Amino acid sequence: MNSDNDLQIAGDILEVPHLLQPPREHPVTVAEFAGLARAVAADRAQWAPLVRYDATTRWYHRLRTGPGYEVWLLSWVPGQGSGSHDHGRSSGVLTVLEGTLTEHAGHRSRALSAGAQRVFAPGYVHEVVNDALEPAVSLHVYYPGLTEMPMHTAQSCEARPVTA
Repeated sequence: MNSDNDLQIAGDILEVPHLLQPPREHPVTVAEFAGLARAVAADRAQWAPLVRYDATTRWYHRLRTGPGYEVWLLSWVPGQGSGSHDHGRSSGVLTVLEGTLTEHAGHRSRALSAGAQRVFAPGYVHEVVNDALEPAVSLHVYYPGLTEMPMHTAQSCEARPVTA
């Protein structure tokens, strides 16, 4: 007896081209943007030579653009933070490439070590801080491209509920 999760395909699925989706040149779904971030993270030779550290401000570099999206590379020396903010109408994927960053959102804090990813929707209020003893590097994908980053008071960041 077959169960609901017992799927069997008869024949060669590649012989039914109308059932296959053509590969996309650029990401359009949340999963595809997260995959783009993982692919860029895995290609260390592409981003590592570009990283700079600035003791006075967070360093950032636009690494890539595509139709409607941007990929940014950021470095964080110990003690640097973003301040409480949202990303306007942009959704995003944050991926930690090196080191550890802490994300504060609502009454929750999360330590994000190398390889960790966070996906967020427009209007999501958070603060990202390097409160470790070593520098950190992160990759940020925004769709649509980042046009605003409204800052918030600490109280507005704490008052907003966070869903996991």
